Amino acid sequence: MNERRKILELFEENKTYMEDRIQNGIEQHRKGYADIFIKDANGEAVTDAVITVRQKSHAFKFGANLFMLDELETPEKNEQYKKIFAETFNMATLPFYWDATEPEPGKTRYQKDAPKLYRRPAIDLCIEFCQEHGIEPREHALAYDHFFPEWLYGASTPEVKHALEKRYREISERYADKIHTIEVTNEMDWGIGKGRTSFYEEEDYVEFCFKLAQKYFPANQLVINEHTKLCWEDKSRPSDKYFSYIKAAMLSGARIDAIGFQYHQFHKREDEYEKTRVTYDPVQLYKHMDMYAKFGKPLQVTEVTIPAYSWEPEDEEIQAEIIKWLYSIWFSHEKMEQIIYWNLVDGYAHVKSNGAEVRASQGNMTLGENYYYGGLLRFDMSPKPAFHAIKNLIGKEWHTEETLTANAAGRVQFKGFYGQYEVVIEQGGRRVVKELDLCKNGKNQFTFVL
Repeated sequence: MNERRKILELFEENKTYMEDRIQNGIEQHRKGYADIFIKDANGEAVTDAVITVRQKSHAFKFGANLFMLDELETPEKNEQYKKIFAETFNMATLPFYWDATEPEPGKTRYQKDAPKLYRRPAIDLCIEFCQEHGIEPREHALAYDHFFPEWLYGASTPEVKHALEKRYREISERYADKIHTIEVTNEMDWGIGKGRTSFYEEEDYVEFCFKLAQKYFPANQLVINEHTKLCWEDKSRPSDKYFSYIKAAMLSGARIDAIGFQYHQFHKREDEYEKTRVTYDPVQLYKHMDMYAKFGKPLQVTEVTIPAYSWEPEDEEIQAEIIKWLYSIWFSHEKMEQIIYWNLVDGYAHVKSNGAEVRASQGNMTLGENYYYGGLLRFDMSPKPAFHAIKNLIGKEWHTEETLTANAAGRVQFKGFYGQYEVVIEQGGRRVVKELDLCKNGKNQFTFVL
């Protein structure tokens, strides 16, 4: 038996509590009732009509980053990547890193034919892919010290603010009507890099970024985002650092519309058990979400990495088990609205023990000892058990498909997961196909003419 299975002990010890919250939370927060009325051309009820409802997509957003779009080393792998992504997810995180979108002052890389940059596909290319496949794009991130452009290193705070406003304005003009979720700040707690800028040490850094975002993205959802330790490993008290600075920013006038939580389990294999006693504890996970829900804002799990540490079957099965529990816990919480897995495929970006992303060898696929095997697909694009676990949750366990018969009033009622549905109505040789959107806050009464 794999000794790693010990890391699952808190899921097992708290299984009754966890499963109760998962089951009740999903039924209460992810599903609702719909009434369908069938009438004829004269407005009369059609009785005994057979109605089949089949869910086409979720209102809840399941995604991954789209950083390897047309970035793999063969056309065949690129096509596989696109096919798998489109068939699995309804949201994609796009790489708006400042050093990649504007590597030289005034020379941006938004257009489709922009020069190639590893793991940074042109934004227009990403938007086109999303529109073609009905995927909602997500912006990441407007202000982020770790990918600050070198040409602004050492600039004064007024100079950075001027350049940042220009960046906000350009992104707004190109994408505000195409991207709803705008991640305004990311990982501001890590501290600034040597020789960069003092702007990220300013007292009003967060408020400034959000007030500027409100100016240029007035109709968009403005999101704050932070790293895993700050989000999940504090004490679950109002004095927690992330909770406190969100509250302070709001009191200073920052319009924060949603709260983002990273969830990267970047631990060496030998440290995994010790380092996951909080993050693999369902009681603590719910306690954290319950506390942040007090802000009354939606919650988003913005970046997820769960390591397998190898391609051995038992290691991959453990990765899948953890992912299944985590996704179920997050999906069940009332305020959660997005879960974004990070790297879809092993071998193209990984994390060293110090947390820095580096590129793996693409040729012989020789991976260092600190490689985490945190993707959902192996390097050869074959799906892992973790991938199947997510697909099964989204497409089977959390999926509604029913066949019903209209009563004397021409009415049927069903309870289903919020999302878009295809409705097939048949009676007396007649058949029509309609669509409906089952909304959490909608009236959800639909009348169709047969």
